[in-house]
Amino acid sequence: MKHQLPDLDYLKQILVFKNPARNAAVARLAKAQTVWDLRDIARRRTPKGPFEYTFGAAENEVGLQRAYDAFRDVEFHPTILRDVSQVSTGWDVMGRHVDYPVGIAPTGFTRLMHSAGESAGARAAQNYGVPFALSTMGTTSPEDVRAAAPGGRLWFQLYVMKERERSFELVRRAREQGFDTLLLTVDTPVAGARHRDKRNGMSFPPQLTLKTMYNAAPRIEWWFNLLTTAPLEFAAIKNWQGTPGELVDAMFDPSLSFDDLAEIRDMWDGKIMIKGVQNVDDARRIADFGVDGIQLSNHGGRQLDRAPVPFRLLPEVVREVGRDLEIHIDTGIMSGADVVAAIAQGARYTQVGRAYMYGLMAGGEMGVNRMFSIITGEIERVMRLLGVSCLEELEPRHVTPLDRLRPRLSE
Repeated sequence: MKHQLPDLDYLKQILVFKNPARNAAVARLAKAQTVWDLRDIARRRTPKGPFEYTFGAAENEVGLQRAYDAFRDVEFHPTILRDVSQVSTGWDVMGRHVDYPVGIAPTGFTRLMHSAGESAGARAAQNYGVPFALSTMGTTSPEDVRAAAPGGRLWFQLYVMKERERSFELVRRAREQGFDTLLLTVDTPVAGARHRDKRNGMSFPPQLTLKTMYNAAPRIEWWFNLLTTAPLEFAAIKNWQGTPGELVDAMFDPSLSFDDLAEIRDMWDGKIMIKGVQNVDDARRIADFGVDGIQLSNHGGRQLDRAPVPFRLLPEVVREVGRDLEIHIDTGIMSGADVVAAIAQGARYTQVGRAYMYGLMAGGEMGVNRMFSIITGEIERVMRLLGVSCLEELEPRHVTPLDRLRPRLSE
């Protein structure tokens, strides 16, 4: 082999040195290529209790794993020689345009995961032209969320409490702040059995025990932010101490029924979604109540373990009521490919909860923006590779859900 002195021009091209003054958070988030990467960063930066509250699900967490598997078990069918130089990723959802068919799901206890909380999520959603949904169990008021995202599209998620006026007062405040869609959640008559919270001593507000202090010791930034920002509290509930499950059982109204839908419909003059639908019969019945849509959801696997997976239920519900209602979906969505698969199967819109929280825990508002950057980039790339230039072109023929689980036929 013949050797020679290095070519200086070539060396200039291949020698790359990182700027040591570069913002550490920017550099950390830039390394995340998937939402799963953001989850790994979030795990390192967040104490075990808050992280596993987000990461975990009910009982043995079978339902959550099945939701992930349902999206993994999708086969895409691309078409070729289509002009995809320009791709349109937006359309109307609940009567108004969105830039992408994915937005932020309502999450509770959010400022416990990162002090930036709902304000960071609302601003990031505004940046990407998609809705942000605030939970009844949110840790930022409707007024402060609106102040954080004055031009953003905001939705309000309603849990009906035993003291109903507490819930309804928040609904009125949200409407005054221009929230345009109400998500009535109907899958939480009692709390699911979230064993991780019990094992970790997860409470609200967090308790400084020897165990939690030991686990949180390396996560100095999390504790600094917690202790130097406004105290954690709910907009609807003051002076509560206990686990998330204990709060649900103490506060939520298990008597909520179809008879109550009319009252809630009358008090809200915007769009209404029923969130937590898990079978076709309930979807048919809801279609007769004059609401605008349903959200197929098993609460991210956090309520009844082994409940139906929304993505698997989607095609049947679309066939039955898709002409009458918008069908939205959540649970298990961790990539833009998952979003595209749901839209191809008939969903109008999707929401992400864990993906949002992983971005938030990984880097506050910058982390949520990174999450959106990853997912929206994946949406555009998958659409191009499928040979479609707009959401309207996505059809069931573009995806085949592969059956890992099939009902056993009775003999």
